Amino acid sequence: MRSFHSARGVSARWPATALYRRSDALVAASGEIAARCRETGVAAERLFRVDGVTDVARFAEAGGGEKIREEFGLGSGPVLGCVARLASRRGHDALIRGFALLLPTYPDARLLLVGKGELRARLDALVHDMGLARQVLFTGYRDTDLPAVLDVLDVFVLLGAGSDESCRAALEAMAAARPVVARRVGALGEAVVHGATGLLLDDDRPESVAAALRALLEDPDRSRAMGEAGRRRALAAFTPERHAAQIEAVYRSALTRSLSPARGRG
Repeated sequence: MRSFHSARGVSARWPATALYRRSDALVAASGEIAARCRETGVAAERLFRVDGVTDVARFAEAGGGEKIREEFGLGSGPVLGCVARLASRRGHDALIRGFALLLPTYPDARLLLVGKGELRARLDALVHDMGLARQVLFTGYRDTDLPAVLDVLDVFVLLGAGSDESCRAALEAMAAARPVVARRVGALGEAVVHGATGLLLDDDRPESVAAALRALLEDPDRSRAMGEAGRRRALAAFTPERHAAQIEAVYRSALTRSLSPARGRG
């Protein structure tokens, strides 16, 4: 068995392709990855799509947002947030610049950047250079109170998938009934249903980010409906129970194939 969490990790060259064809099962974390595997010649019956997973119950009934609002002095204005490692390819620059474009209309808005990482100093400098130190707040890494952090948000934003492209943070936000603005990339672009559970962007230009955020802030009823739809989707598709059932199906198929006397390869 082999698992792929990134399309970049699928090689179209020998000997990798030979190893793929000799595997009893290959697991893809997104449709994009599965398509890449098929391009290398992997037989459909050996290829399995396994969706992301999160502790939906932990976030579905979460509260505590008022504590976060008090901790960071957020006031009564709209709160946007991103939970992601402060690293390259995560889209923090575009989010900060897009957020800045909202401020003439929403001067009391706040942006929470949740996480730690090697780009903290550079992003902090960008925020200060843009005069946004009061509006953009770095919370550091949060664990036990992450549900409360999500509870305080009006919109969740994730503009880049992590190294394993699991987009778990987006799934957590959906479980918490928060509308999601995300890039249309990999599993992230498949987890969020455009127009139903959030808005997907084809680019990360600050203007595009600002337009999506503005659309949700201007229509609270639509935003709330998207959040509730996201929670329903998380409960239906991304629970540990469903994930376990998908993995079990993969192992059953692989075991059946490995024990078959006619174990053809192709």
